[in-house]
Amino acid sequence: MTSINVPIIQNILQANDFVAEENRKIFSDHHIFCINIMAAPGAGKTALILKTIELLRGSVRIGVIEGDTASVTIDSDKVVLAGAPAVQVTTAGDCHMDAMMVRKGMEQLPLDELDLVIIENIGNLICPAEWDLGSHSNTLIASIAEGDDKPWKYPNIYRNLNAVVVTKTDLLPYVDFNLEHFSQGVNILNPDVDIFPTSAKTGAGLDLWTDWLLSQIEAASRA
Repeated sequence: MTSINVPIIQNILQANDFVAEENRKIFSDHHIFCINIMAAPGAGKTALILKTIELLRGSVRIGVIEGDTASVTIDSDKVVLAGAPAVQVTTAGDCHMDAMMVRKGMEQLPLDELDLVIIENIGNLICPAEWDLGSHSNTLIASIAEGDDKPWKYPNIYRNLNAVVVTKTDLLPYVDFNLEHFSQGVNILNPDVDIFPTSAKTGAGLDLWTDWLLSQIEAASRA
């Protein structure tokens, strides 16, 4: 059974990677920096996206591709109310997005009018790790409330990241979370990754996060 399934999975991933490379080229041709944001459910993906839109309003034109397992528009409605164009992509129960889903979302965004496209992936620490969507960067959001052992328990998703945003740091006085232990686990898997402790509630650390984003956007526009 294994000898039959493995080639099929490889073919699916190869086909996905082909579309992902096309997506990346389309973003680059439009001088857009695209970031894929992954996290466990409830980590604060949407809250970070909304704060990012708020903080960069007037200087960066942002569009969002919202992934969800069901045909609900709760998160995309919030993004539109925040002032950014958003497209809802439904995976019909699948635990990850793929490159073709992103392609369909891209086709509904005004790419000529954007500098940054944020993909909000499905809330999951396993499935999204294997799928290239065609973004320029992968970012993981890790909530204080999840505990500091996640890099040790879910190593695959930490290996191909450019940034880790630690959210809900306002809970540190109330939760048993050791930021040094967490960062050590991340750095063992990915020594070059940038780690940003933040709080969407208090605003702490968000300036460093947006500064990093602006540097990436500027590099993409020059390219």
